[in-house]
Amino acid sequence: MNETDKKALSDFMTFLALERGFPKNTTDAYRIDIKRYFRYLDANKIKTLGSVKPNDITNFLFLLKEKFAPTSIARKLAALRTFYKFLNAEEYLKYDPTISIDTPKLWKKLPNVLTEAEVLVLLEQPNTTTDNGIRDRAVLELLYATGLRISELISLKLVDINSNEGYIKCKGKGSKERIVPVGKIALGWMEKYFVIRQKFVKEKSEILLQEEVLFLNRFGRKFSRVGMWKALKKHIKNTGIKKNITPHTLRHSFATHLLQHGADLRIVQELLGHSNISTTQIYTHVDRDRLKEVHRKFHPRA
Repeated sequence: MNETDKKALSDFMTFLALERGFPKNTTDAYRIDIKRYFRYLDANKIKTLGSVKPNDITNFLFLLKEKFAPTSIARKLAALRTFYKFLNAEEYLKYDPTISIDTPKLWKKLPNVLTEAEVLVLLEQPNTTTDNGIRDRAVLELLYATGLRISELISLKLVDINSNEGYIKCKGKGSKERIVPVGKIALGWMEKYFVIRQKFVKEKSEILLQEEVLFLNRFGRKFSRVGMWKALKKHIKNTGIKKNITPHTLRHSFATHLLQHGADLRIVQELLGHSNISTTQIYTHVDRDRLKEVHRKFHPRA
């Protein structure tokens, strides 16, 4: 960074604080982001701001992708855009290389997805000779069979399960209700859970709630999200799978495996309860990513 660029940054910080009235923590964040940008320019032997091309900005953002979430990258790009607008207005530069740069809103981080073999390993972890194990196996089977969010699962009531017809009724985001089919294997484990569910009922004063809530914790109460995560965490750890697995991973795997086996994207959207199909399309990217990995692994000239 040459002296002119250093002065430009200093003037920009003054502009943010005095003319834009930004609080100190915001100006500090902008300074950190832009200094990171300057270090990138130095490392790539780009000696002046005037010699930066749009492709340099894009490469910088892709480098950030390895360390930061899309929302953080978008914020850093916003800082650069504000900086370049200032440079143009103050005639440090005559053009803005950020104009043609798309915001990283489409750079969604690909979700962790288990293979079908890994899902089977996870499903078989609970010790089903115990009541807790039967309940946890039923939970895992239902999560994978339906793609429910964990918040949707813990809110299920007994009346939401239709074993005869093979579906559940759940409320998703915005209290929107949807019907999701359930396979015979998951229903089988649900039936086993129904047999021992009464053992989780503890306090008579909560009998009405216990009669409604599908999955009960060891205190005979409705699971919290954290409580359900704790109940499943030990099973996830016991798989030995070196991936960041959460209950939501089964939702991702549910959608990905359906698409890999030829399911229509619109159907998967409906099953997941996505209001916009663009949210569902990330799973097609996961599938393409898997195809690329297979190609690299097996093609002799990949």
